[in-house]
Amino acid sequence: MKGIADTGFIVAFARRNDQHHTWAAGVAQQITEPLLTCEAVLAEAVFQLECASYVLALVEDEMLRVAFDCTRNLEPLAELARRYQDRKPDLADLCLIRMSELFPHHVVITVDNDFCIYRRNRREPIPIHVPPRRR
Repeated sequence: MKGIADTGFIVAFARRNDQHHTWAAGVAQQITEPLLTCEAVLAEAVFQLECASYVLALVEDEMLRVAFDCTRNLEPLAELARRYQDRKPDLADLCLIRMSELFPHHVVITVDNDFCIYRRNRREPIPIHVPPRRR
């Protein structure tokens, strides 16, 4: 699976008591190459998990690979921030929207429903992989 990892996936994978842990562990078993991500996602995951060493180990073990440079994407990020200002997206979400544009064959792996609303290249739905809804 070619994917872009969001914070919620990383947190769910790490925490056995997370409601989406089983889903995240199943996704991890399907990974055939490192999931792409950005430093903003890593920072959020470290904050939520309160453990930098765990998140860094995911990068060292090549489950995750940082594949985004904010500096080189400032203009598109600023445009995305303006476009979605009513939703108040965080930097990680903006970076993942942009990454979806740069890596169009990758799906965003997330637990965040906002990715159903966000669009890449102004109009295209972003392909996402989310946990199944509970009934």
